[in-house]
Amino acid sequence: MIWEIFLVLIGFAALIGGGEFLVKGAVGIAAKAELSKLVIGMTVVSFGTSAPELIVSLHSASQGLPEIAIGNVIGSNVANIALVLGVTVLIFPMPVSRNSIRYDWPMMMLASALFYVFALDLSLQRWEGMVLFTLLVGFIIFLIRNSRKDNSIELDEIEGVEEITEKINIWKQILFLLIGLVGLYFGSNWLVEGAKSIAEAFGLSKHVIGITVIAFGTSVPELATSVVAAVKKETDISVGNLIGSNIFNIMIVLGLTGVVQPIGIEQNVIDWDLLWMLGIALILLPMMVIRRKVGRISGAILLLIYVSYIYSLF
Repeated sequence: MIWEIFLVLIGFAALIGGGEFLVKGAVGIAAKAELSKLVIGMTVVSFGTSAPELIVSLHSASQGLPEIAIGNVIGSNVANIALVLGVTVLIFPMPVSRNSIRYDWPMMMLASALFYVFALDLSLQRWEGMVLFTLLVGFIIFLIRNSRKDNSIELDEIEGVEEITEKINIWKQILFLLIGLVGLYFGSNWLVEGAKSIAEAFGLSKHVIGITVIAFGTSVPELATSVVAAVKKETDISVGNLIGSNIFNIMIVLGLTGVVQPIGIEQNVIDWDLLWMLGIALILLPMMVIRRKVGRISGAILLLIYVSYIYSLF
């Protein structure tokens, strides 16, 4: 059992480190190719931060463990809003941009609703995965074009991007990218194998392990970043970032995984977990609209919802 726990922990570490190196290398290469910060932020960085979920889900599906693949995405989406956002705004209330309400939240709801409809036949087929992925590409193109017309679009600065673009060593960035990919590959392998063994040892379903332990682990980077920013009272932390992560989780992680390997979905996921995910997304809207700020009361409610959901699983 000690070995399995060690595998999970080292898998988490490799995933987090691999994701960091992947983003750093990809941003450097994209900047060297003279892509704008806007394009880099909306594509390279967003994709990179969803890389741990993507690699874990691909690996799980290929190993015949669809419960972990599905649980990882649902659990991450629930954790991003109910846990990460809840804890963050308890420390420091978070302002909400107009575009998070106009564009990000509706897209998250569309992605979540489509996933629910596609899941009703207890599987995510290749064509359904392609629909999700294609819609996301269209959404990104829309955001990029819209931002050129509307200067009020609020974009988060990529941390350290100035230092990266001032003097870029392309071979160094390629090395970072390769290190990141290697870390993600081995990290996902160790994490899935360790979690599978722990689930069997404790008599827990792979679905529960995927939706709790693995989902929490792949959400740790977002939680750490948001909490540190909240403690420092930095106002550039964004509700839109967390919503965007949820959009990418469904449309990229599940979309690409479904294209590579159709995923089986259990009935209890439709009857229970997806309803929680949809409900939490719906509850977020009035919290965002009222006073255009997610405050401490909303944070307490979200955190209570997360604890209740995890308790219900066990």
